[in-house]
Amino acid sequence: MRIAYLDCFSGISGDMFLGALIDAGVPARLLEDPVAALNIGASLQISKVTRSGISATKVDVLASDALAEAVTHEHSHHTHDHEHGHSHSHSHDEKHGHSHEHTRGLKEIREIISRSAISESAKTTAISIFEALGAAEAKIHDMEIEKVHFHEVGAVDALVDIMCAAVGAEALGVDEIVCSSLNVGGGTVKCAHGTLPVPAPATVELLKGASVYSSGVQAELVTPTGAAIVKTLVKRFGAFPEMKIEKSGYGAGSRDFPGHANVLRLTIGEAQTQLAAKTLQETISVLEANLDDMNPQVFGYVLDRLLEEGALDVFGLPVQMKKNRPGMLLTVLCRQEDVSKLTDLIFKETTTLGVREREEKRRVLARKWIMVGTRWGNIRLKVASMNGTVTNYAPEYEDCRKIAAANHVPLKSVMQEAMQGYLSSEEQKQ
Repeated sequence: MRIAYLDCFSGISGDMFLGALIDAGVPARLLEDPVAALNIGASLQISKVTRSGISATKVDVLASDALAEAVTHEHSHHTHDHEHGHSHSHSHDEKHGHSHEHTRGLKEIREIISRSAISESAKTTAISIFEALGAAEAKIHDMEIEKVHFHEVGAVDALVDIMCAAVGAEALGVDEIVCSSLNVGGGTVKCAHGTLPVPAPATVELLKGASVYSSGVQAELVTPTGAAIVKTLVKRFGAFPEMKIEKSGYGAGSRDFPGHANVLRLTIGEAQTQLAAKTLQETISVLEANLDDMNPQVFGYVLDRLLEEGALDVFGLPVQMKKNRPGMLLTVLCRQEDVSKLTDLIFKETTTLGVREREEKRRVLARKWIMVGTRWGNIRLKVASMNGTVTNYAPEYEDCRKIAAANHVPLKSVMQEAMQGYLSSEEQKQ
């Protein structure tokens, strides 16, 4: 099983991801040609730089003034330069002494990507990344996603970054992208709405479920675009996996911090486990608690909260406890780094006086997410495989539920169309 590992010890941004892809062997032409085909005056500038002594590839998006005028309105809701770059067009409006009312809505972004000269699967991925950004902004500003107008993320560089990220990720030809914990940085940043803490609100929203920390560097190390790329492409976080390394690459951020290599490392290779071709093995933690004096309504709430906080799975079994009292056995499967947080939640939200903890190894089928289109919008579909042969596939319930509720259609109809869309695409490949 071929995997890629993202080392985000200095965070991640869109241009850092592109730099790491090219440095790891993705042909630059593969990214440059689709950008040129957009015919909007944008181009990639690729160069070699060093960051704390490490040679890395730096990617910058160059945009003509005419293009900036057509696309940029307050290029970013962060008016500072991201620590990783995108400094070329932040001040366009300031230089010309006026502001532009033109912004890009999600519908227009989808149309631009749909017209691009990239594969259908890459288009779907790119749109998904933008939809993730839109959903984060919509939640923060309490508005509908279709009413979100992209400032920072709708600017030319982010559009190019995201489209190229989708193309480059596909070109890696890996079955899974695994990611380290993300160093988000610290401090504050100035934006159009005032001073905000790092990580920015949109970044925090996008990184729900991810493993994050701050090394103390007072800078924005994870940008909203970088967070959206991780959210869409990465489905598992953990330490460096057991693998036979084939190649690696380093993508550079704009700044060179003293004593801190401002790079993103991408490592590619074959997973090395006894059943690597069949299954993945990992160590997880299991938390258990017996509950016999708690309101059943609260039990359902606790299950939801545990999943929201990162539990891999939660379930309850009816048990007969001492003095013949009926009760529930609460079981939580989680990552080892989430044990403390989830144990605290169990103590706070339930009536238990003790939580048991143990480690177990589990084997899981190789899984990946793909996007399928329906008449109501895109839906994620989980595909499980063994030895390269698909064994199971199912649409993501939450995606289907949201679409069904928003469009007032039966949930089963949405799920059936997602399945049909997947099967149709598989038939076309054969």
